[in-house]
Amino acid sequence: MAAVEDIRKRLEGLGLEGVKEHNEVKGGEEWRKEVGEGVFSKTLLFKPKTAKTAVPTPVLVIAKDDTETSAAAIGKLLNLKELRVASEDLMKEVMPGVQSKDDLSILLLPAPLAPTLHVLIDEALVSSSAPIAIHGSSSASTVFLAGAQIKSFLESLQDAQTNAAEGAVAQIRVVDFTAMKKDEVAEKPAGAAASKEAKEAAAQKKKDGKKEDAYEMAVAYTKEGDFPGWYSDVLIKGDMLDYYDVSGCYILKPWSYSVWQAIQNWFDSEIKKLGVDDCYFPMFVSSARLEREKDHIEGFAPEVAWVTKAGSKDLDEPIAIRPTSETVMYPYYAKWIRSHRDLPLKLNQWNSVVRWEFKNPQPFLRTREFLWQEGHTAFLTEEEAGKEVRQILDLYRRVYEDLLAVPVIPGVKSEKEKFAGGYYTTTVEGYIPTTGRGIQGATSHCLGQNFSKMFDITVEDPRNPGQKAHVWQNSWGLSTRSIGVMVMIHGDDQGLVMPPRVAHVQVVVVPVGLTAKLSEEERKQIYDTCDKVAADLNGAGIRTKADLREGYTPGWKFNDWELRGVPVRLEVGPRDIAAGEVKAIRRHNNAKSQMAMADLAQSMPKVLDEIHDAMFAKAKTAFDDHLYKIDKWEQVVPALDSKNVLILPWCEAEDCEDDIKDRSAKQATEGQVVDEKAPSAGAKSLCIPFDQDRFGKLEPGTKCIGCGADAKRWTMFGRSY
Repeated sequence: MAAVEDIRKRLEGLGLEGVKEHNEVKGGEEWRKEVGEGVFSKTLLFKPKTAKTAVPTPVLVIAKDDTETSAAAIGKLLNLKELRVASEDLMKEVMPGVQSKDDLSILLLPAPLAPTLHVLIDEALVSSSAPIAIHGSSSASTVFLAGAQIKSFLESLQDAQTNAAEGAVAQIRVVDFTAMKKDEVAEKPAGAAASKEAKEAAAQKKKDGKKEDAYEMAVAYTKEGDFPGWYSDVLIKGDMLDYYDVSGCYILKPWSYSVWQAIQNWFDSEIKKLGVDDCYFPMFVSSARLEREKDHIEGFAPEVAWVTKAGSKDLDEPIAIRPTSETVMYPYYAKWIRSHRDLPLKLNQWNSVVRWEFKNPQPFLRTREFLWQEGHTAFLTEEEAGKEVRQILDLYRRVYEDLLAVPVIPGVKSEKEKFAGGYYTTTVEGYIPTTGRGIQGATSHCLGQNFSKMFDITVEDPRNPGQKAHVWQNSWGLSTRSIGVMVMIHGDDQGLVMPPRVAHVQVVVVPVGLTAKLSEEERKQIYDTCDKVAADLNGAGIRTKADLREGYTPGWKFNDWELRGVPVRLEVGPRDIAAGEVKAIRRHNNAKSQMAMADLAQSMPKVLDEIHDAMFAKAKTAFDDHLYKIDKWEQVVPALDSKNVLILPWCEAEDCEDDIKDRSAKQATEGQVVDEKAPSAGAKSLCIPFDQDRFGKLEPGTKCIGCGADAKRWTMFGRSY
C-alpha cells in the first residue's frame, strides 16, 4: 500500500495539509461515525466483460456516496459490456497495494495512469462547494478535498502519462449520473401486450436479483430479487457446503455439519430421557423385503436407488439402498419381541438415506442423499403409541423454535399427505416469507398395526390371556432439511445469519486500529488482548474465535464473518483497550454497543439469548402476518400470490383436496408456460393445526371452501416445497 508520506507529498502538491487517521472502516455508516458529518465520496472499480485473453479495461468511478451509479448505464455510456465490480486482483493492479474495496482511493493511483483505464467523476461532486471526504492510504485515513481539486488531481495523473509517452491516454470524464439515470429510465419501452409485459417483468425481476455492485466475495444476488440464486450463493460463500460430482449430492462443510451436530446432541439427549436407545442397521435392502409392504413402498418406488453390479459382474438380485428403514428393521422386531414384557421397544438410528430425486435438486431441501435420524418404536397399546407421537413432535418443535429460532405450527397431515402405509402422520410446518411457501419441518408417524400385521410382530395379550395382539408402532424423523429452512428464513443480502445456539462460531474477535503509527509492542498488545478475550469466552462455554490472520484488513474480515453469519463480532483496538471495553456488533440487526471487557464471560450469554429471541420474534411475526383465513374461493389465488398461507374451512375429503390443488394451480398459471421442475403453483394441504382455537370457532354449518360440503376443521393450505 502507498506510504503515508507519499500521500502527504501529493496533498502538499494540491496545497493541502493533514491526513486524519482513525479505525479502519467498512462502508459509509462506519466512516461517518469515525470522521463526523460532511460530504462523503465513494470510489468504485468496475471491469467489463471481455475475452479471457484481452487486456482489462477497468472503469474507475468517484462519486458522492448518495449518487446512484448504474453499472448498466455506465456500460452503455462507454460502450462496454456487462460491467461488474472488479476482483481484488484487478483492484491491486489498478491501485498497487490496496487490500480491499474499502481501501480504494484516488490518492493511491500511480502516475502515469494506465492508458486502458476509464475514469468517471461525478458532476455533483465536482460542483460541490463543501469539502469532500476521500480515503487516504487506506480506509483508516481520511482527507478532505474540494471537488475541483479532485478533478485537478486526476488530470495531473493524466498529464503525467501524456508527458511520459506518446499514444493512448487514460480517459477522464465528468459525468452527470442523475441525468444518465433519467435517460436510462426514459428509454424503457412501454405499451407492450399484457403477456409480453408479464414475461419482461419476470425477466427484469430475475435481472434485478443480481447485485450490480457485488464484489467478488459478496453474495451476488438479492434475496428478494433472485431467491434461488441467493440461496445457492449464500450456502457456497457462507462456507456451508460444496458441490459434489454426483448430481444432487453435496459436501457438508464444518460450518453446516456443526449445526447438524448441535441438533443431534440436543435431540439425542432428549430422546434418551424417553428411554430411546441408538442402533444401526445396514443400508442395503433386498428387493423381496422392500416390496413386502406394497402400500408403503409405492410412495418411495420412483426414488429407490438400486445396486445391480459388483465390479463387472451383475448381481443375482438387485439390492436397494434404503430410502427409509421400516422394511429393514421390522423383521428383526418380530424376532426380538417375544412377549409383552419386551415392550416398549424404542430404537433410533442416525444415518443417511438415498432417495433418487428427479426434480431439480436443491441443497438441504431436495437431495439424493441426506442425513437424518429415524426412530422406530413398538408399544402394546394405541394410547402409549399416541402419547409418544406427540412427545416426539414437541421435541421437533423445540428443535426449530429453541435451537434454530424458526417458528412452526404443529398439526396432523391429511389422509392423502400422511406417511405411506401409516395410520396417521403429525408434522411441524414452517413458512418461508420470501417465497410465501410452506415447508415441512419434521414428521412423527403413528403406524398403527399395519406393519406389525405385515411382519407378524405379535405378543400374548396380557389383557386377554391366550390371545395374540399385534403391537402398535411409531416412526419419526428429522433431517438436514432443517438447516436449509434455517438459512432461508434468517439469511439476508449480506449472507448467512446464524442462530446463536447452533452457530459454529458464536463470537468472533477482530483487532482494529492497526495504523502505521503503532509500534510492534502496541500491535502485540492488541493481538494478545484479542486472544485473552477469546480464551475467556471459550472458558465460559461460548464458541469464540480470535481472527488474527495476517494480510487481511479489518474491513475484509468484517465482510468474511458477516457473510458466515457469526452472531456477534467484537472489535478490539487501542482506544477499546484503554477504556477496558470492546465494541460489539450484532449480526442480525447490525446494532452496536460497548461492552465491558472484564464482564464478557457473564454478559455475553445474555446477549446471545437476546439475539435468539429477536430472530425468533421476527420470523414469527412474518409467519403470523401471512396466515390468511378465508372463506370464499375467489380469495384463494390472490392470497397465494400475496405470499400467504391459507387457513380454510375444509371437509377433509381426498377428492376435494385434489380439486383445490388442481383448480388453484390452473388459475394461478393460466396463460403461462409451466416449468415442470418448478414447485407447484397450486395450494396443497400442509396440516390440520392442533390449535384450532387460534383461528376461532368453526360454526356448525360452515361449508368447505372447495366443495361446499360441511367443513370439519380449519386446515392450513398453501404452496409448498
